[in-house]
Amino acid sequence: MTLDELKPGDKGTIKKLSIKDKLGQRLMDMGIYPGLTLNVVRNAPLEDPMEVEVDGYFISLSHDEAQFIEVARR
Repeated sequence: MTLDELKPGDKGTIKKLSIKDKLGQRLMDMGIYPGLTLNVVRNAPLEDPMEVEVDGYFISLSHDEAQFIEVARR
């Protein structure tokens, strides 16, 4: 399952990032890495972007970015 499939209120643990280029580095720089637990807070009115809570801070990700983040629902 990928992060873009989770709905607001869902929690998950990141299993792996399936991208290695600049986007993969950008996600790592924002604190997105395997083993991290996150919470989907909300989607924008037109579903994109989504807001995710990670370690007490909030990140907005487009669904295009979130599809590269594999998660296990908790």
